[in-house]
Amino acid sequence: MSEPLLLGGIEAGGTKFLCAVADRDGRILAETRIATTVPAETLGAASAFFRDAQRVHGGLSAFSVGSFGPLSLNPLATDYGCITSTPKPGWENTDLLGHFRQSIEAPMTLDTDVNCAAVGERLFGSGQGLDSFCYVTVGTGIGVGLLIAGAPHGGANHPEAGHIVVPRAPGDDIFAGICPFHGDCLEGLACGPAMHARWGVPAEQLPTDHPAWAIEADYVAALCATLTYVVRPDRIILGGGVMQPQMYGRVRSALVAKLAGYDASMRMIDMEDYVVAPTAGSSAGLTGALALAYRTATRQWPMHWRMAEPSNTNKETVDA
Repeated sequence: MSEPLLLGGIEAGGTKFLCAVADRDGRILAETRIATTVPAETLGAASAFFRDAQRVHGGLSAFSVGSFGPLSLNPLATDYGCITSTPKPGWENTDLLGHFRQSIEAPMTLDTDVNCAAVGERLFGSGQGLDSFCYVTVGTGIGVGLLIAGAPHGGANHPEAGHIVVPRAPGDDIFAGICPFHGDCLEGLACGPAMHARWGVPAEQLPTDHPAWAIEADYVAALCATLTYVVRPDRIILGGGVMQPQMYGRVRSALVAKLAGYDASMRMIDMEDYVVAPTAGSSAGLTGALALAYRTATRQWPMHWRMAEPSNTNKETVDA
């Protein structure tokens, strides 16, 4: 009989924290959703959830957090485990791992929310069967997760591809950008709040034929071109609220134009298979965080997990 294994995971996003406890087969035993407000309030509610869950189900074997960033991931750094110079108001220098060590006695792992989503996509979504791919989210910010040789890339740090500088899209010469650090970096020009600031309404309210979409597709394609040249991934998965259905065809066409026929291997890329939507569902990031906890406890990925909705008989939901 397998040794009991209890896993804790958090997908820590800019608007919500998704917290869960699962067994070794990935079955959710308890879960909750907590609004991302201020650190003391949000982290306090998350700790209370895990304390209650451990009283019911037992101590955790491993615990993992996939968080918005930037993050300090170097174990030798004095601020290891912290959110660092984030654009998220009030969250700069928040010690995530230090906070949870006060209530959880288990090995801990911290990674980016996009890397965790990439793990979820590898297990259950558009990354299945691939060793190397990129997961991009275009929403409140722009983040890029990389899976290289079947594992999240990052090491002592992590990519911040959302803050690269890209050429201005045709016809977009005036908008200053909204990034508090760089102004008109990619995120400053093309994230959801940037579209709102530029056009006066949220992206999802813009008509499909609005000129905003051509500009947005150009910026997302510029990121895809950079990832193609630098990483040479097997696939680029584009998610996030800005990636409305009409965007995929626009991005593929803009990417072909930007690659400009360079390199025979790139000319052979099937864009319909190369630039795709995520398919692991809205809980991919939480699934990835739990999978990282499993890997922390066993040194293996949970390739035996099966994606399924937990039943009400083995799940308790806590409203925090």
